[in-house]
Amino acid sequence: MSEAGGAGPLLAGDQLEKEYRMGPETIRVLRGATVAVGPGEMVALVGASGVGKSTLLHLMGALDRPSAGRVLFRGEDVFARGEAALVRFRRHDVGYVFQFYNLLGEMSALENAMIPALLARRPAREARELAAVALADVGLADRQRHRPGELSGGEQQRVAIARALMNRPSVILADEPTGNLDPKTSEVIFDLFSRLQAERGIAFLIATHNPELARRADRIYRLVDGRALEVRSDE
Repeated sequence: MSEAGGAGPLLAGDQLEKEYRMGPETIRVLRGATVAVGPGEMVALVGASGVGKSTLLHLMGALDRPSAGRVLFRGEDVFARGEAALVRFRRHDVGYVFQFYNLLGEMSALENAMIPALLARRPAREARELAAVALADVGLADRQRHRPGELSGGEQQRVAIARALMNRPSVILADEPTGNLDPKTSEVIFDLFSRLQAERGIAFLIATHNPELARRADRIYRLVDGRALEVRSDE
């Protein structure tokens, strides 16, 4: 497995395979995909719809288990851990941003952002303070009390990013984070990712169908026939 940036990868998928059974049929989504994200690196994952980008991100974040292969975090196979350690990995080491925001409509932006801290058993007052800081970091200090239905799509995605930042992850996995946004708002979200990368050293693995945004990443993988091929930004 190649290493990212000349050093050991922060997060890597090594020869990942994923199969699903649909009745008598076996669907092979991933066929030995290998990707690596170095510390503080932004990596884009591109490919046609349905090729397995979301599946690969779910495996990298331990939201699902591979049929074969390994996911390594700081060189350690995360699926060799016990369940309690896997939960800690999901809650503290990795942050998640999804295309459809996954916000709870009855909660305010502040309450949505608080959720990871509450799941990590932080006191409610501390969680509230951390969420307020995170929302300010993404430019929503004045929107804390608004519910998702009162926010634009770009604002909802920034709440989701604030939520992902709550437990100070080393890497954020973003699955089509601009898929529901117009081009101008998409640029705003990528600008935010770039700032978080530069100021906090957060690494990103971003699945996107937008080639212009993908070219802003440090490296690009193209997912084809279940395998990840590293490509140049001008391809």
